[in-house]
Amino acid sequence: MNTEYLHLNYGLVEEILLAFIRNEISKFGFESVVLGLSGGIDSAVVCELASRALGPENVLAVLMPYRTSSTESVEHAKLIVDKTGVKFEEVDISGVVDAFFDKGHDAGRLRMGNVMARTRMLYLYDISARDGRLVTGTSNKTELLLGYGTLYGDMASAVNPIGDLYKTQIWGLARYLQLPEEIVSKTPSADLWEGQSDEEDLGFGYEDADLLLYLMLEKRMSRTAIVQEGFDEVFYDKVRKMVVKNQYKRMMPVIAKVSDRTPGIDFRYARDWQEVK
Repeated sequence: MNTEYLHLNYGLVEEILLAFIRNEISKFGFESVVLGLSGGIDSAVVCELASRALGPENVLAVLMPYRTSSTESVEHAKLIVDKTGVKFEEVDISGVVDAFFDKGHDAGRLRMGNVMARTRMLYLYDISARDGRLVTGTSNKTELLLGYGTLYGDMASAVNPIGDLYKTQIWGLARYLQLPEEIVSKTPSADLWEGQSDEEDLGFGYEDADLLLYLMLEKRMSRTAIVQEGFDEVFYDKVRKMVVKNQYKRMMPVIAKVSDRTPGIDFRYARDWQEVK
């Protein structure tokens, strides 16, 4: 299969994303950002970009391990802190998460993972209120399209510099930005439990999924044409179902229309409001 579709001019991508960060942060009257730094590649890329765009003194990275988190994740996060020179804080979320499930110990992995993700975002938004920093997101395009994330958890943010980059493109950008190889090359994981892997959870690899998503969404190719490219029909159907099923995660809450100008339906002005004089 031809993977050249996913290749980008990463120098140009960096220019676009640095300008995006500067513009989106400043237009709302902010000067600094806060982000969750997990030790994974996505948050590492965002931290590097934010540091270059705003200066390391204006970026706060928050490390938020749970008691079952890998020690390697914290070590890798600190590698990025050292590389970028950004400020950082470390918060152990174990007490909050365990207290939430105090009366229901058999919560299951899904519920535990959701509460971990939302606890982390709770801390980030509290820091945003404390310091006047804008929360910056770290979800990539593949995750957003597949719904592989927690609504109001890791998918929450005020701005997201990497949400239009597929996972394989994040790897390319990370190498262009010269991030530590141990972060770039490690198995993608949300680190929700020992041995957890994104691709095992999904049931397929990111490279195959990214190419399929590209043909499906960017090229708008039909199911028949994509299968003729060599994709398995079952794989196509599974990925498409995930994209369709998780549309609600990519939308603001649907509002019942009562008036003439309903937010999100026909009141859809651009974010760039003119200053009222």
